Amino acid sequence: MVEELLVAAATVASVGVVYVASAARIVKQYERGVVLRLGRLRGQPRPPGFTLVVPGVDHLHKVNMQIVTMPVPAQEGITRDNVTVRVDAVVYFKVVDASNAIIRVEDYRFAVSQMAQTSLRSIIGKSDLDDLLSNREKLNQGLELMIDSPAVDWGVSIDRVEIKDVSLPETMKRSMARQAEADRERRARIINADAELQASKKLAEAAGVMSEQPAALQLRLLQTVVAVAAEKNSTLVLPFPVELLRFLERAQQPIEAHGTDVPQVASAPDGPAGGRGPTPPPSGSSDAQ
Repeated sequence: MVEELLVAAATVASVGVVYVASAARIVKQYERGVVLRLGRLRGQPRPPGFTLVVPGVDHLHKVNMQIVTMPVPAQEGITRDNVTVRVDAVVYFKVVDASNAIIRVEDYRFAVSQMAQTSLRSIIGKSDLDDLLSNREKLNQGLELMIDSPAVDWGVSIDRVEIKDVSLPETMKRSMARQAEADRERRARIINADAELQASKKLAEAAGVMSEQPAALQLRLLQTVVAVAAEKNSTLVLPFPVELLRFLERAQQPIEAHGTDVPQVASAPDGPAGGRGPTPPPSGSSDAQ
């Protein structure tokens, strides 16, 4: 009798161990367990740790609550200014309601992926090429709102969306390069013209100062000579001031104006020996005198 009781107890214990082993589940820290009992949702999601379910009756679905990084395949579209581009992006999202992620949508990862592709194609058609290249922050926010609106009902929260790359046709790249080069050349010409204008104003001021002080021109001339001679050149170019020419011209004008009043001296004829002989006495004079 005792042996039969021991055998029965051992059998019950073994059955209990098998039952506990089949009913035991481990939920990790970053997961939540959703229990479906006979196809119906059973209470709140199970927290992390050890939990038990009814074997053959309950079915435990583990939902990852970590942030998921999902690349969005490159989408080709035409922008609002009729430029064909290929744009790819990346979506960061996480599950905030494990029950809705299991009950309301068949596969929340696939649903988020398809919604991201559709929203990205829609953003391309509504934006200009300049916005895609330089104003990505605004486009990222708009894309995030478009994906997050339906994802809220799925128990999914969109953390952020980033546009990774914008691929342009080679012809468009060359056109943009020529445009940028022309714009840089235009700015360079404007800067050079502005520099010439400022230099001309300063030179005009310097000329005014030198006209008031003529010695300043001579000092500037000497500085130029020193600067040229410091380079050890074999040839020294010395500029001749125009003011000195004008001074000589003004000094020569009085002589030319009174040139007829200057007495002319006649030259004496040569002597017999080819030298210059004595000057003959004036006519009308007598020897007695």
